[in-house]
Amino acid sequence: MPITIREKNTSRGFKTGESAEETLLYILEGTSDDLTAEAYATAHTPASYKGLVRQSIDAEPQWVDTVTDTGCWDITVKYGVKPPPELGESSFSFDTTGGTQHITQSLQTIARYAPPGKTAPDFGGAIGVTHDSVEGVDIPLPVFNFSIRKRIPIDQWSAAYVGILHSLTPSVNNAPFSVTIHGDTYSFAAGECLFLGASGDESSASDFIEVTYKFAASPNKTGITIGDIIGIAKKGWHYLWVRYEDAEDSSAKTIVKKPVAAYVEKVIEEANLGLLGSV
Repeated sequence: MPITIREKNTSRGFKTGESAEETLLYILEGTSDDLTAEAYATAHTPASYKGLVRQSIDAEPQWVDTVTDTGCWDITVKYGVKPPPELGESSFSFDTTGGTQHITQSLQTIARYAPPGKTAPDFGGAIGVTHDSVEGVDIPLPVFNFSIRKRIPIDQWSAAYVGILHSLTPSVNNAPFSVTIHGDTYSFAAGECLFLGASGDESSASDFIEVTYKFAASPNKTGITIGDIIGIAKKGWHYLWVRYEDAEDSSAKTIVKKPVAAYVEKVIEEANLGLLGSV
């Protein structure tokens, strides 16, 4: 007799709120063996339902016949909110919306327009040029923000580690740095990963500290061109700024602001993020 499983008409009980629950009820037929029934129920019921995670499968035999290896089982599958991480286990959240940065130089001037008989001055990509300055514009900045939450046993916690967290806040990785979450590794070249700091709470039972590590990643770049300046390279958290000088635009017969130098500045300390340990 083949094994079958079907959902009962009385299935799909639920509970809403912070402790949301869903319950699916099934009839499983075709085996007298409890291990076989368990494996079949696990493989043929959803791992998640309505955004909740499967937390348990309960089986009660209605009847079994070990001679013919047949039987009928009541199966109850319960779903709930994802449980908090176990001690030492990490959880992950991320945000790619980035931030903003004030720039004075465009990637490319697409077009220039002027009244009939006039020529629009060529500012070499400078944005918002006035008689005295280059005002620039705020743009979205490509930043990968992510947090890792980990439960650390209280007996592994120390004031010295708190000192390490404090000393590394904020700092940029001075060597390749990576984190592994659920088997996936996120790797960052030196200069790309910024450690923003950490926060923690002691459990009510005082058996662990739940620590949230906060990071932001910005890619290193090479081959940047600004006006006539080429071959500029900067690490993700270096700051690039441009110096402008007055120059004559013979076509437009006017004085314009042109980029004459580009500077890459280190503005955040670099450090060994490996001192954070296994995050």
